[in-house]
Amino acid sequence: METLPGPYEILELEDEGVLTTRILKWERGEVEIHPAYKPEGKWIVALRVHVPESDKDYFPFYWDVTSQTLAAQLVPYLEVPGSEHRTFTITKHGVAPRARFSLIVR
Repeated sequence: METLPGPYEILELEDEGVLTTRILKWERGEVEIHPAYKPEGKWIVALRVHVPESDKDYFPFYWDVTSQTLAAQLVPYLEVPGSEHRTFTITKHGVAPRARFSLIVR
């Protein structure tokens, strides 16, 4: 799997935090994170979702989704032609490492 180029923009929401956006394009790859328990770094798979500039206040105009359960929910929608016209509402429930995400697609 290819490495996604930086800068990394890890999607981090608070408990019950919500993100509503369109996803213009997407890609999968590896990113290096530096969790507190492993300061030398760890490579994980991420789903990079590119969003409209109007949906994010600052550069880069994408989010790196590292939650594998959220990525598993998103990918089936993203693989369908025309998905860039849909609106995705992501809600985080709980805190890591037990956090889960709900997804509404319109």
